[in-house]
Amino acid sequence: MAFAKVFLLNGLGLVFWIAGAIAYAQDLVPRAYLVTPVGANAVTVSTSFFDGSVFTDPTAPLTDFKARFDTTVLSYSRAFEFFRRSANVVASMPYAVGNFRATVAGDDARVYRSGLADARVRFSVNLRGAPAMHPEEFLKWHERFVLGASLTVVVPMGQYDPARLINPSLHRWAIKPEVGMARRWGRWALDLYGGVWFFTGNDTYFPGTSTRTQEPVGAGETHFSYTLKPRLWVSFDGNFWTGGRTTVNRTENYDYQRNSRVGGTISVPLNRHQALKFSYSAGAYISIGGDYKNVSTAWQYSWLSGPK
Repeated sequence: MAFAKVFLLNGLGLVFWIAGAIAYAQDLVPRAYLVTPVGANAVTVSTSFFDGSVFTDPTAPLTDFKARFDTTVLSYSRAFEFFRRSANVVASMPYAVGNFRATVAGDDARVYRSGLADARVRFSVNLRGAPAMHPEEFLKWHERFVLGASLTVVVPMGQYDPARLINPSLHRWAIKPEVGMARRWGRWALDLYGGVWFFTGNDTYFPGTSTRTQEPVGAGETHFSYTLKPRLWVSFDGNFWTGGRTTVNRTENYDYQRNSRVGGTISVPLNRHQALKFSYSAGAYISIGGDYKNVSTAWQYSWLSGPK
């Protein structure tokens, strides 16, 4: 059993790195560059359930590797003027709960963890097609083509114990510069995003004296959506990410990724201020990492503040 636990824990280190990847490379966020009027605010509470198999280094003696975990995220966003352009900032704090198991040499081993994961802040600005607008101007505006850029920062504020290999926090900073575009044709819309994640090292990696680094991850998304009526829309979503090989104490791991997910999203307005969003996604191609099925729900409350 001790032998099984050693390999399971090393495998689960990959799993929680994958769980952290839910916060970046596996993003499937339609209308991320949506234009809103200056002073628009929104609070969002979302929950995402992930369930599936995990593909690890083929030389590791692991079989029947399964992961099932849930992340609940509280987010706040605000739109404002940035050098006369439409801009917004979003801050998010997730809480993760997970169960993981694998069979090693005939032994069944299981691990459970829960706690705050790493916070995330995203700043985006529309470079073309969307000047900063107050509500009365926004009502007269018709979106056709929008070009934007964003910078996302993952802040290591989550639960981390260097004596444990498995932690909700990855205990390192991550930043992602990205460029995105949106094109509208009446009720139809196409969104394309492309960016690269960069990571700092974790110099207190398990058992607290190791250093773990990760190569950049290139990530892209595409979303094709249709608006049935104002604030009621559906979207087909897909993404792809590659790279991210890790190194522990200058020893490279066999965990280079080429992965893709596909899914769909529907947003349903409840009233003037509230809306619900439902989404589903699954792995289209997974070379290494979690081949998860994901079901997500979100509730959003939005309002305007400031001069009208």
